[in-house]
Amino acid sequence: MKIQNTAMSGGSAAPYVRPRTDHDLGDCVRVLAEVHERDGYPVNWPDHPDEWLAQRSLVATWVAELDARIVGQVGLSRSAEGDAAPGLWSARAGVGVDRTAVVNRLFVAPSARGRGIGALLMGRAVGEARARGLHPVLDVVASDTAAAALYERLGWRLLATVEQQWSPGQRVAVRCYAAAG
Repeated sequence: MKIQNTAMSGGSAAPYVRPRTDHDLGDCVRVLAEVHERDGYPVNWPDHPDEWLAQRSLVATWVAELDARIVGQVGLSRSAEGDAAPGLWSARAGVGVDRTAVVNRLFVAPSARGRGIGALLMGRAVGEARARGLHPVLDVVASDTAAAALYERLGWRLLATVEQQWSPGQRVAVRCYAAAG
């Protein structure tokens, strides 16, 4: 299924979103490295970024393409240890954590930003979560103000900001969001 952004203008084709394949992982790692260098995401560069992108808890993953190149990715997974948003949302909604889906591993190449690709990827992940009868939630490092601004523009609700111990010497503030509705 191709999801296109019809509001594009200029000389390039509209971006589209499709399911990620194993063949795409190398390109995704390349884009992730660009994002890490520019924005510091992920905060801690993984020893094996391809494995980090293909985490076991994934339900589905998609890539965004623009001009026949992968320029972004998003994943949807089940709640894992360390995810704060699923517990916060489920406590407020009075349902189990198993009724949530975590939107994660979202990134867009710096050269492709400003074209609605992040919103397109988010829309695909949210649509899939809802189709499965799950409520989409996510955690984001509080210092990632650009990501938080995107989520808020898309109508996501801030549940809380929590401190997490990521390693013995690393405490990180994380903003927890839930999709509206």
